[in-house]
Amino acid sequence: MIICQIKEVLSCQEIQRNNFLSLLQSEARLVNIQDIMQASLFLLEDGKYVQESYRKEYIKAYTLGFITRINEVKAHRTSDNQLLDLEEVQEAVNQLLKQEEEVTGVDGFDPAFFRIYKIISLYTTFIIEEPVHQVGTPFPGGLEVKYDGKNYLCPVKERQKDNPRAVCGFCIAEQDPETI
Repeated sequence: MIICQIKEVLSCQEIQRNNFLSLLQSEARLVNIQDIMQASLFLLEDGKYVQESYRKEYIKAYTLGFITRINEVKAHRTSDNQLLDLEEVQEAVNQLLKQEEEVTGVDGFDPAFFRIYKIISLYTTFIIEEPVHQVGTPFPGGLEVKYDGKNYLCPVKERQKDNPRAVCGFCIAEQDPETI
């Protein structure tokens, strides 16, 4: 289970990108087809509560961004073994562990989806240095995550960065200045 290995990061004195990737890959290898099916069903069920006009794009974006991306984690190879910012990694891991603690046992909690969510959130942020939500991920109101050639821009970063149930606090995207 991801909690045991991820918690180990909290006691590290340093962490190299390749080592962190290896940890995430070992967790990703534990995700099986039943987990993917269960997480997909969770997204479909969760999608019922999303605005109807946005629902189809929401399900597609989360399926592509989280569920199918798990295979990318398993296959990723990097030669970059630079040290990661330990404090940033530990803060992200702490936040994810707190989120999991808060929602475990709550109605609607899906352990398979949450396992994938943790892996992908850490992978995109610290391994491939992209936003948690992929470029093009739609948000209500016709807004979406963009890349301007230099920075990743999120339409909701400022409103969500202090939300303890979101990953915006450690996501590398910046607030889209057009949506402030």
